[in-house]
Amino acid sequence: MKLEKFRTEFSGDFHNFINNEFVPPVSNEYLDTEDPYTGKKWANIPKSNASDVNKAVESAKNARESWAATNPVKRAKLLFRLADLIDKNYDELASIEVRDNGKLYAEMVGQTQYIAEYYRYYAGLADKIEGRVISTDKLNMFNYTLFEPLGIIGMITPWNSPLMLLTWKLAPALAAGNVAVIKPSEFTSSSTVVFMNLIKDAGFPPGVVNVVCGLGIEAGTAIVNHPDIAKIAFTGSDQSGQIIYEAAAKGIKHVCLELGGKSPNIVFEDADLDAAVAGVISGIFAASGQTCIAGSRLLVQSSIYKKFMTKLLDVASKAKVGNPMLPDTNVGPVATKPQFKKVLDYIDIGKSEGAKCLLGGDVFKGDGPQGGLMVQPTIFTECNNNMRIAREEIFGPVLSTIIFDTEDQAFSIANDTAFGLGAGIWTNDIGKAHNGASRINAGTVWVNTYRVVSYTSPFGGYKRSGIGKEGGIEAIMEYMQTKSVWICTKPNTDNPFVMK
Repeated sequence: MKLEKFRTEFSGDFHNFINNEFVPPVSNEYLDTEDPYTGKKWANIPKSNASDVNKAVESAKNARESWAATNPVKRAKLLFRLADLIDKNYDELASIEVRDNGKLYAEMVGQTQYIAEYYRYYAGLADKIEGRVISTDKLNMFNYTLFEPLGIIGMITPWNSPLMLLTWKLAPALAAGNVAVIKPSEFTSSSTVVFMNLIKDAGFPPGVVNVVCGLGIEAGTAIVNHPDIAKIAFTGSDQSGQIIYEAAAKGIKHVCLELGGKSPNIVFEDADLDAAVAGVISGIFAASGQTCIAGSRLLVQSSIYKKFMTKLLDVASKAKVGNPMLPDTNVGPVATKPQFKKVLDYIDIGKSEGAKCLLGGDVFKGDGPQGGLMVQPTIFTECNNNMRIAREEIFGPVLSTIIFDTEDQAFSIANDTAFGLGAGIWTNDIGKAHNGASRINAGTVWVNTYRVVSYTSPFGGYKRSGIGKEGGIEAIMEYMQTKSVWICTKPNTDNPFVMK
């Protein structure tokens, strides 16, 4: 199948995807979906409720046992087929995502092309989920383990990289034999719904993958609270993650939570400064700062502070803000109106806290359509780690700069946060790099690079940045449960009232 009609021509209603069919919501109510660059509505997505979720879960229940019993090699073949279809349609999927969330086409086309490799990787693992025979201390007993799928997985995905972050959950879950009920963000549901055309065309049986669009307070809550859903896989803010964690606990559900961050990017005096400048800009201004791993705290050693900031400002000030579909655009719009307001509010907070705004600090008013959600790339200096702009996740193109003197001070500041998702270290001292990697409390540490992820490597946070791992072999195990099997090879009539 080749997707062709959704990029610019489509204007109308998207629907839920249940039991391999596109169906309207029970209420027949829809939500506007807007282009954040133009500020104009371009389509509608379902405003689903608990009734829609119940239909999706029922569809998943009907498919659960047969999908879990499907030969892993067959599951793998379907995942490989899906990857091949992505190869043919990644450009269309990327264009839809740009229209929905405003991120650069250059970045989104890379993401939508790359997700095919995730499906191939987990297809390759599908038939390699092996238990083990255990040598125990019990005579005449044969003991082994089985890894089995959890069942129905509720997946709640965010608006910043919809298909990539869905793939991190869906690919390992399907490979492990689970079925899914997905709720994409109400701001960016379109690409997920369109992606279901590829799921269907790849040959996945009805009910294995279902999508219910709508608001978190309605559809999302219904998924989290549904008694037949075994696990919730969520990406979003730490505040929402806490609410989901508490609700899931009432049902004793498994969870995987990929939450927020306030990641430090630490530049030491022995670093390659030009490379560090590029890494810092990538960490905070790429994707308009709308990534959970944004390097939103810049820590610079005092001995190179003036030199480094001169280089950073020179490069950052030349960033082109504008149409995310154009190849020479560096910074696009903020994805949603609430987030646009939040970013501007935090810029005001930074100014009121006494931080010095060296770059940006306002709405971007250059060329382009009126009504777009454009924020200037913003750099604050004279910050300390007690300021709100240095402690709270902004999720926008706003950088807080902090000076440090010593290595110990740098790592102390880096760890002085409620989050622990990522961190960057810039140094040519291999000892300092290894020392920092072990001392920083974060799930991912990059040295002399930033924003690198792979399907081969686990990703996930410490502290309020989340629970569980996505990516690598670790991810497929997140969707399995372990069964221990005991077989008596020589039955006897020993005292039945005493534990063997």
